[in-house]
Amino acid sequence: MQAISKTLLALALLALAWPCSAQAQTFDAASNQADADLKAALSELSTVRDAIAAEKIPLISEVSTLEDQVRLKSDELNRLRRMRDNSDFGLNRLREQVEAIQAQNEYAGSLLDEFVRSFETRIDYSETQLYAATAEEARLALDDSNMSTTERFEKQIDVIGVALNRLEQLVGGYTFEGRALAPTGEIEEGTFAAFGPTVYFASKQSELTGVTFNKLNAAEAAIAVPGDFSIGIRQLIESGEGQIPADATLGKALKIQASNDSIVEHLAKGGSVGVVIIGLGIVCLLLGLFKLYEVLSFKTPQPEDVQHVLTHLANGDLANARTAAALNSGAGGVLLLTGVEHADEKRGTLEEILYEKILAARPKLERFLPFIALTAAAAPLLGLLGTVTGMIKTFNLITIFGTGDAKSLSSGISEALVTTELGLIVAIPALILHGLLARMARQKIGDMEQTAVGFINGVVASKHNEK
Repeated sequence: MQAISKTLLALALLALAWPCSAQAQTFDAASNQADADLKAALSELSTVRDAIAAEKIPLISEVSTLEDQVRLKSDELNRLRRMRDNSDFGLNRLREQVEAIQAQNEYAGSLLDEFVRSFETRIDYSETQLYAATAEEARLALDDSNMSTTERFEKQIDVIGVALNRLEQLVGGYTFEGRALAPTGEIEEGTFAAFGPTVYFASKQSELTGVTFNKLNAAEAAIAVPGDFSIGIRQLIESGEGQIPADATLGKALKIQASNDSIVEHLAKGGSVGVVIIGLGIVCLLLGLFKLYEVLSFKTPQPEDVQHVLTHLANGDLANARTAAALNSGAGGVLLLTGVEHADEKRGTLEEILYEKILAARPKLERFLPFIALTAAAAPLLGLLGTVTGMIKTFNLITIFGTGDAKSLSSGISEALVTTELGLIVAIPALILHGLLARMARQKIGDMEQTAVGFINGVVASKHNEK
């Protein structure tokens, strides 16, 4: 058994030793294989490093070359971008400059337009004969859409040139031939002399000489004759020397004098409506005067006359009572006479009879008063009608002539204002006259009522005394 045990132990040890020897042999082989692989890898690494070292320098050189090319391309791109930005900036500046020049041209054009439109208003009306053609061409150029800006500027500059030449001539005065409107209404040929702010005229057809001024709705400059200066004006025009009048108001005095219309001329500005208002006012005035005379001539009995009649009635003297009543003329005498004839009637009946006579006298006292009141109410309305028609006429003139010339609109405005003025002038006196006449008529009626009451009371008192 012991032997067997030993044998088994030996076999067990042998079994344990055999895997260890096998494992040792495998590790040695793996180690040897790893060393071989390491040597091969190191050899390959050395070969690769040598290849990399051999290829590195050309690659670095090539990369450096490419980097230089990229840098050059970047610089070129930046340069091109700057050129593009500079070109855009220059184009924007050019656009701004073009817009600024256009704005300047428009401003200059507006100034030239204003100068052209106002040129003829800045000169004497007689000088328009010289410059009308140039100014008309410039005005037509303003409204011609087919004309270029350059051509329009040329026409406007021609007007400026004419104005400058006029100023140069005006420094020492100058003369020119033309036509003028004589005070008689005839057109005469003659010579004008522009000296300072005043233009003088001497006719070749007559002895007419004077100072020019602008007359409303006149086609030519009108001539005002300034007193005893005719010889001096003609000498100035013919020889350059002469005694001439000087207007310190620069023509305003002549305009003020020309604007001072006569009463007929002023009323004529009212037109057809003004004629109606004036006619209505004249009729109202005539009726008012007639009514004033009628009311003043309407006599009422005095208290002493009534007492005198009552005294005769109290004495039973009917004939003398009639005679005393008949001495009072008009409706008052009729009232007393009627009272005498019906003195025996009852009080109520007598009151009715006398009141009837008062009612019969009232229409005569109050007639024409409604027409005067109607005139006072209608005249302002007619004035308003004239205002409306005048404004309509003004708007029609604006449509035709525009708003540039106020003188062409003056007729419509004058009609509007004059008719309003005439309406108030007629209405206010008519209103006052109606109030005065109505008060006087009521006073006369009151006097007759007082006479009737006094007469009735006297008759009743006398009857009571008799009883």
